[in-house]
Amino acid sequence: MDIRIEPILIEQKSVFIQMMELYNYDFSEYSDDDINEYGYFGYSRIDDYWNEEGRYPFFIRVDSKLAGLVLVRSCSEHNNLSDPHNIAEFFVMKKYRCKGVGKSVAMKIFDMFPGGWEISQWQNNLPAQNFWKKVINEYTNGKYDTFAAIEKGEVGFTFYNSV
Repeated sequence: MDIRIEPILIEQKSVFIQMMELYNYDFSEYSDDDINEYGYFGYSRIDDYWNEEGRYPFFIRVDSKLAGLVLVRSCSEHNNLSDPHNIAEFFVMKKYRCKGVGKSVAMKIFDMFPGGWEISQWQNNLPAQNFWKKVINEYTNGKYDTFAAIEKGEVGFTFYNSV
């Protein structure tokens, strides 16, 4: 299985929007979001990924086929980290889950952006918490910290990499 990540180009914006709809549908189990009257969830930050510095959108491809996306930001929301990065959104289509795709992509992304990392999940999203704990534990050899932002309903992990 050939797993790759590629930057999303502005010319691919319509595909990005469609992929975010799939992600938001999948995530609605945890977010409790509903579609609007036009049948869309929407994602208000799409254009920011080409208009704001420190935002990096990537498609995930498996054997050249679109398989998901990962959005990286150069900031931290809950912790004071030097050279911070976080995963804003992470989506692997169901067909490709439990096959090592997410783990491979996460580790490639971590390697691309050295510095401090903050990975947060919603408290009610136990599958995401389990996934990230396993991946981060392996990536860092157990050298990570946890945090809770109870007021926002989030928990997560922080670590540093120096790749």
